[in-house]
Amino acid sequence: MTRIRIEQIVKRFGETLAIDDVSLEVRPGELFTLVGPSGCGKTTLLRIIAGLLDQDAGSVLFNEDRMDDVPPYLRNIGVVFQSYAIFPHLTVAENIAYGLKARRVAPDKIASKVAEASRLVQLDELLGRMPSQLSGGQQQRVVLARALVIEPRLLLMDEPLSNLDAKLRVQIRSLIRSVQRALQITTIYVTHDQEEALAISDTIAVMDRGRVLQIGKPWELYLRPANRFVADFIGTMNVFQGRVEGPGPFAGEQAVATSFGARWHVCAADTSGTRISLGVRPESLTLERGGSGGESWNSLTGTITEAAYLGAVVRYQMRVADGLTITADIHNPDFAAIRSVGDELTVWFAASRAVTLPGETGGA
Repeated sequence: MTRIRIEQIVKRFGETLAIDDVSLEVRPGELFTLVGPSGCGKTTLLRIIAGLLDQDAGSVLFNEDRMDDVPPYLRNIGVVFQSYAIFPHLTVAENIAYGLKARRVAPDKIASKVAEASRLVQLDELLGRMPSQLSGGQQQRVVLARALVIEPRLLLMDEPLSNLDAKLRVQIRSLIRSVQRALQITTIYVTHDQEEALAISDTIAVMDRGRVLQIGKPWELYLRPANRFVADFIGTMNVFQGRVEGPGPFAGEQAVATSFGARWHVCAADTSGTRISLGVRPESLTLERGGSGGESWNSLTGTITEAAYLGAVVRYQMRVADGLTITADIHNPDFAAIRSVGDELTVWFAASRAVTLPGETGGA
């Protein structure tokens, strides 16, 4: 298995700084995802790793081998791009075998390797078909098999599911994950879809404007985002601004006065007088009709402005103090208890579910 090290990579396109001093490490056999908005530099970094772009500074290492001057065809990388790039005049088997033929592998070995790769991606009964006879999901499996059949030391995937519908994306990402685990192949995966990143990854790096803002396990990024950008990009986050007043009612907690007058207690280490921003995920909020119950410290009352029934979840948008809008998710909702637009509710949260967002300052 291959360990990837990225050391202080810099890439410019004219006056635009596309990659700004990025360093990271991908452990052998893990699926590492680069996620971020369009134009953040994730595809540029992937193409540098593949050798398709030259960096202006820094190094790429596979294990202890420095790859900076190694051409792409000698890096032994399997690549799956956003566009399928399937040869329309070749059968499924011939498309999968293309890389082996380019490497002049013996015909008898080609047949066995194609058969093995096609079984991995569940295409073994479609080897004689032409690409025009395949669905989008089947075409994506052909591309994946073609990348895997050469037995690469590293698999790179650039937005591989973007051309598929929502249900098919879930199916193919599960296939990719199961194949990657079975082969234990080091994989770097690029996507702008935060749900996809959370579902498929061992480790995620969140990028913005050419920089890596946070690296961690999916649950680390979701539960303990490093800053407001990560909090907003990985899922949905309600952000409340305020000022620390002093110790809260329980040990290890601080009392916070919000910018709209509510008083809360949260698990924060900030000193008295510090302006802070607190993040609370929608599923951490509890709703109760009227103003009864809940934790009176960590509560506020609002009016539902939107209610979206999503099956397993009901998502409410609520307008609270000073026009602030918050989002609350109720999982496995009781149909009889679903609220309507215009209902007034109290929303509250446990102190331990609020996250202090570093680098953010409140307005209180």
